[in-house]
Amino acid sequence: MSFRSTCLAAAAVLALMCGAAQAQTLRYANQGELKSLDPYTVNETTTNAHLGHPYEGLTARGKDLKIEPALAEKWEISPDGLKWRLYLRKGVKFQGGEDFTADDVIFSSERVRAPGSNFTTRVPTDSKFVKVDDYTVDVILTSPNPILNAQWDTWYIMSKKWAEANNAVAPTPAAATTPSFASLNANGTGPFKIESHQPGVKTVFKRNENYWKPIESNLKEIIFTPISSDATRVAALLSGEVDVIEPVPVQDIQRVNASGNAQVLTGPELRTIYLGMDQIRDELLESNVKGKNPFKDIRVRQAFYQAIDIETIKSRVMRGLSTPSALMIAPELFSHAGFTRPKFDVEASKKLLAEAGYPSGFEVGMDCPNDRYVNDGQICQAIVGMLARVGVKINLNAQPKGQYFAKVLKSGGYKTSFFLLGWTPGTFDSHNVLNDIIGCRDNPNSSRGETNLGGYCSKAVDALTDKILVESDTAKRNEMIKEAYKISTDEIGYIPLHQQALAWGVSKKVKLAQRADNSVLFYYATKE
Repeated sequence: MSFRSTCLAAAAVLALMCGAAQAQTLRYANQGELKSLDPYTVNETTTNAHLGHPYEGLTARGKDLKIEPALAEKWEISPDGLKWRLYLRKGVKFQGGEDFTADDVIFSSERVRAPGSNFTTRVPTDSKFVKVDDYTVDVILTSPNPILNAQWDTWYIMSKKWAEANNAVAPTPAAATTPSFASLNANGTGPFKIESHQPGVKTVFKRNENYWKPIESNLKEIIFTPISSDATRVAALLSGEVDVIEPVPVQDIQRVNASGNAQVLTGPELRTIYLGMDQIRDELLESNVKGKNPFKDIRVRQAFYQAIDIETIKSRVMRGLSTPSALMIAPELFSHAGFTRPKFDVEASKKLLAEAGYPSGFEVGMDCPNDRYVNDGQICQAIVGMLARVGVKINLNAQPKGQYFAKVLKSGGYKTSFFLLGWTPGTFDSHNVLNDIIGCRDNPNSSRGETNLGGYCSKAVDALTDKILVESDTAKRNEMIKEAYKISTDEIGYIPLHQQALAWGVSKKVKLAQRADNSVLFYYATKE
């Protein structure tokens, strides 16, 4: 063989090797950033999915969203429902080399309920975690809770030794201005570990070769880069610079599908996009109305509701890829039968505002993320225009989700007067919505209402919510759920908008399972 032929052959082999190596790396872009690696900082689906690679919970959810054993290999419930016995998986190690034991579960149960955590509803406030032995834990409850473990797939277990050694015992609040060790580093038991993390710039995940079970993925590396610009994100997918993007703007779906080298995975999502209003302060933080709070008047809340043309949002902003909603939960999770949205009616809205004492409208600030939900910034801009038609001037503050969540969540002091948010119930059950979003947040010793940013409160709904949690008769339970939703919708506690559709852009070299909760999980992914 000539020298030239040898060189060409070597080059071909090298190219194949490089191609094979590249096939082990998946590049992913999302419109939002990954600010913190602390798994108790921000309870938000995309962040939870990111952190579900280095970390994992006592339970997991499969592609069909059914609960599966994870760090707890099985559990038993006492006849009275007041004790859960957890049998922990043996032989599991954290990525730092520590053995996973009951001490880590007990530590995590305390840390997740500590001040600064955004996950306090994952574990009942008054429950006790008791170590039986190194691989057995009892959870003692004061009242039965048949869906206790339904959110544990995203209650990520942390290493007690690692946290104590690195001054990371306390959770990192979303509003923290100084990064903590846990916000910049991770040490979980999951299938991938953090190789490097530059907040808001790039995060590199490497496969955990010591993971305790086989996974479907053939990936050795995941490189996540936030790309906030829709046009740039789509261009990166079409050029092959990245392999997966989320979301694909609705206006670009056809172009991606026609490209020949990528496709859009679409499907219904369980998330509800909605508007909320501060109904708890005596005076709004961001309004020209002084000495009182307009949103405490149901006529004002109804006026806002009836000023919103949801069909125009569906057709023009969402390009048909949304389902207008009458409830704060997707119809796949609870039937909307018997519930309807108030009719869009500009004149009726103006009349209600005049009756409430605002014939010329008023001015109020609005908080909105611009990189979290499908066309979130455009939705908020459309709502600004719609409310202007009834005399309400909206001062829109649309910003990246990191800054947005730091301002509006509990750790930021709920500093918002009017806002857009999205919610997928972690349990896929109405109790989560009624407890976390609609429940009163007036008891500092309770986790109820943790994500009730506007402070809507109905003691009747709370009483029903407590009964719903322990009711085992499905028909009775559904009737109570319906009654609770009727109270909150009649009082216009919130303004539900729609369920958005999933739209993931995926290279044709990649196979990826799409879950209805919009969690992009790469332990399901393979790449040619």
